[in-house]
Amino acid sequence: MSTGHGPLTAWGEEQTRFFFELTPDRVLRAVEAAGFACTGRCTALNSFENRVYDVELEEPRARRVAKFYRPGRWSREQILEEHRFLLDLVEAEIPAIAPLAFSDGETLKFSPSGADGQGIWYALFPKVGGRSPDELTDEQLVRIGRLLGRIHNVGAARPAAHRLRISPSTYGRENLRWLVAGNWLPVELATRYRLAVERICELAEPLFAAAPTHRIHGDCHFGNLLWNPEGPFFLDFDDMLVGPAVQDLWLLVPGRDEEALRRRELLLSGYEEMRAFDRSTLRLVEALRALRIVHYSAWIARRWGDPAFPAAFPEFGSYRYWADESVELHDLVERLASLG
Repeated sequence: MSTGHGPLTAWGEEQTRFFFELTPDRVLRAVEAAGFACTGRCTALNSFENRVYDVELEEPRARRVAKFYRPGRWSREQILEEHRFLLDLVEAEIPAIAPLAFSDGETLKFSPSGADGQGIWYALFPKVGGRSPDELTDEQLVRIGRLLGRIHNVGAARPAAHRLRISPSTYGRENLRWLVAGNWLPVELATRYRLAVERICELAEPLFAAAPTHRIHGDCHFGNLLWNPEGPFFLDFDDMLVGPAVQDLWLLVPGRDEEALRRRELLLSGYEEMRAFDRSTLRLVEALRALRIVHYSAWIARRWGDPAFPAAFPEFGSYRYWADESVELHDLVERLASLG
């Protein structure tokens, strides 16, 4: 699931309504305005962050995925950097689903929602089949490690000046300020939660300062991994970040027990066949885990005005929710402090 990275600026009432009420008819009109004739078949696909549709074209008779980006989240430059990364991967013969070029050669179009000039950015992608693996063998973990190493080789070859850089400030302090300013935290827990996040950021700062960074997937968990007859490939680079390589690796094997560490080692063995990995950055795993918890809560809070979110996260905002978060964050403070 997407974690909603990126600046979330205010957007107008008409733009909000247009996004929430994006109908198949409006989707088809946008796709046809970009120069593609549609048969009329249009099916909504599961996506929290954006609006994504399976559209059938008349000529050639093919299926395309139309992705409408949530307004106020990413700028045009940031979206194009996502597209550039995907195109770089395809150029390097790495399995990835890159955006298709419109008739003018661009990969991004703008669908206006009203006379005020506001609207929604959208792109078209090929529809690619695959299945999400239930359980991976040791050999498959090594193979995925090789794939991720190749992805990071490409990621390190070009900068992404506009994309979000994962750090204690962007994932920790900025999200904490948002939660506090919005009065999301219960009064009884607010101080405990705040102190935990501040301490995590303090402990994580030197670890991040020492870690090399480059373009990474950013949300590289097994829910974004598919497998087809040609092998594994990753979906949804919408959360692409500039950050340390370990961010992608720990999400694939997030556990701490002996079996999880064994599986992580298999992943790393494949990775290191393709790219050197700085094993000192494994010290970042608990910091990244903590920052993801804070960022995830802030993502839900920022999206609470979207009708899909209260229905999907009914426990969010309750006293129990924040109590459990506080306990987990304080446990992570202790783990980070023990690193010395």
